[in-house]
Amino acid sequence: MQSSQKYQAVIGLEVHAQLSTKSKLFCGDSTVFGAEPNTQVSAVSLAQPGTLPVMNEEVIALAVKLGLALNCEIVRDNYFARKNYFYPDLPKGYQVSQHTAPICIGGKVPVITADGIASEVLLNRIHMEEDAGKSIHDLADDYTCIDLNRAGMPLLEIVTEPCIYSAEEAFAYVTSLRKTLRWLGVCDGNMEEGSMRCDANISVRPAGDTSLYTRVEVKNLNSIRNVKRAIDLEIERLIKLTESGEIIKQETRSYDADANTTFALRSKEEADDYRYFPEPDLPPFNITDEYLEGIRKEMPVLPGVLKEDFISRFGLTEYDANQLTSDKVEADYFNALLSHTTAYKPAANWMTGPVKNYCNEQNISINDFPLSIDQLAALIDYTNTGEVNFNVASTRLLQALIQDTSVSPQQAAKQLNLLQENDTDALGKWIEEAIAALPEKVKEYRSGKKGLIGLFAGEVKKRSNGKADMQLVTQLLKEKLDN
Repeated sequence: MQSSQKYQAVIGLEVHAQLSTKSKLFCGDSTVFGAEPNTQVSAVSLAQPGTLPVMNEEVIALAVKLGLALNCEIVRDNYFARKNYFYPDLPKGYQVSQHTAPICIGGKVPVITADGIASEVLLNRIHMEEDAGKSIHDLADDYTCIDLNRAGMPLLEIVTEPCIYSAEEAFAYVTSLRKTLRWLGVCDGNMEEGSMRCDANISVRPAGDTSLYTRVEVKNLNSIRNVKRAIDLEIERLIKLTESGEIIKQETRSYDADANTTFALRSKEEADDYRYFPEPDLPPFNITDEYLEGIRKEMPVLPGVLKEDFISRFGLTEYDANQLTSDKVEADYFNALLSHTTAYKPAANWMTGPVKNYCNEQNISINDFPLSIDQLAALIDYTNTGEVNFNVASTRLLQALIQDTSVSPQQAAKQLNLLQENDTDALGKWIEEAIAALPEKVKEYRSGKKGLIGLFAGEVKKRSNGKADMQLVTQLLKEKLDN
């Protein structure tokens, strides 16, 4: 038995999501990313004497919205506490947090791994807190530099139960969570900008054992790929230590993406004593039934529900429905498109193919696609008539309409001589030429290799410069070759 089969990994994740608000949690400082160091600070975020925090109510709304989406229990009576510790990038000497009294309890996140295994990751809690500043160690040889732009940024900490058992499942969880955060407009999910960060708590135990063993924590994983890589490394390291009889120390580690290795930051023999006590400068707040109902009414249809709707109402495949609900902006665009055409499956093909490819190539949002929704619908409907084939329409005709949005698909197709040829005499001539050019393949086809029909069809397509009606060509080819 391989060592990896003798042990089970047990993983719990903590995700810090910076909220998509214009101002910080307790003051009006801007939250825009990329500003010069220490330019998005005020007397409040610098903790000047006499300053007082003022609650950003939008943060509460976003926390409740996420909690409802993830089936959490919303706690009605809430307060903040002070988490006391000293660090150079923490001007107050304490962090204001809900760690001891979270606004959301429980909940679950549905996940599907790359190999199609579905599960639900259980949540312990979601709570609000403010971020600390940032220590920068590589700008000066003899000093650590401090940037306090991030101090006071509004965060949600989303904590799972220790119920994840593989790096693949952790990868799927963070992917699903980020999709939900973006879908709801709670967080932009840009891990490379630090607006979503992940800490992983990892331990291993003998297969079949239900006890929790000594864990290590890998901090500040800044991409979903790195979450998986770091967890895989730690699982392997912990198994090797166990196999060699060494004692696993509870410690905090970091991940070096360039070297693909983890390294120890500090040991953690005991739980830190942060001396939590209620924040005296912020009053407790209550969430009413009316407030909850107002948040529910503002919430969009969630991607899982919309996916099932696309499948049941419009007859889309699960693959297409997954693709079209991967991003809310694209899902909204597709919904709007379906109000202009009843060609549901062709519309899905256009959205997941040519339209998406164009937007990716131009690095633009679907909302910046050059054709209006009714123009795109007209192109889809015209292609669906069969007068032009899809390949020609999705390349030459689409480009022509983008260059001149004043012409109709019919006008552009005629101007460019793109109309499909379905005259049987013309098609018959190209078919005869194709068969004559491939005498050996004709023998193979007639001896039973019926898959060669595609080779003959390709030859006809080439001779017709892509204008032949390929559905009719295939029919005529079979009649000719089978006789």
